[in-house]
Amino acid sequence: MDRDILSDEQIRDILSLKKVAVVGMSRDPSKAAHFVPSYLSDNGYDIIPVNPMAQEILGKRCHRDISEADDDIDIVNVFRPSDQVLPVVLEAIKKRPKVIWLQEGIHNQEAEEIAKKSGIKIIFNRCMMTEHRRLS
Repeated sequence: MDRDILSDEQIRDILSLKKVAVVGMSRDPSKAAHFVPSYLSDNGYDIIPVNPMAQEILGKRCHRDISEADDDIDIVNVFRPSDQVLPVVLEAIKKRPKVIWLQEGIHNQEAEEIAKKSGIKIIFNRCMMTEHRRLS
């Protein structure tokens, strides 16, 4: 699977952004959709859980969808299958994040093009935790 063409310097700049909505965040500590945002939280990121099936994750109120989040969002970090990314990106665009980050193994060219045309940086097929560890 391809991945975005952003440089390490561009990724470092993105990693300096701290307010992260995590779509598809899991309550299960054994899943990447839980331990990645937990790691990010432990490393100074303000995590906004988004999962319609949970009330609270990591001691934070869980939102049904991105539009429910009151705050401005820097990064929308997506843990959803590639074929389910388009509606997430369309909703995320309304919040005007600086970046949409599709986790490792996630790639949806149509959604990525729409994000780019909306002026939002897109990262795909990369793990935010792995990149933070590698570049910090």
